[in-house]
Amino acid sequence: MTNRPIRKWRASNFEVALWSNKSKKNSGEEIEFKTLSLRRGYKKKDEDIWRDETINLRRNDIPKVMVLLGKVQEELLLNDSRDKMNDELERLEED
Repeated sequence: MTNRPIRKWRASNFEVALWSNKSKKNSGEEIEFKTLSLRRGYKKKDEDIWRDETINLRRNDIPKVMVLLGKVQEELLLNDSRDKMNDELERLEED
């Protein structure tokens, strides 16, 4: 039997899939837990072959990754704004 995801979401070349997993505790009791896989599909410039990169995360990993991605987004947005402002100041000083 093939393990299929509970649900999938896609945006452009990114896909997230939610999985149900089972594991046995030391007591022999079977427990269920959920994980997600984040996949990015891409093609190399000179090749006609689709490739992908996948990372698997557990529930407790999601908030950590979200915080890190938020920090990166903030840095990129702030740096972009600072760079544009500095470019504009340099242009004004040259005039």
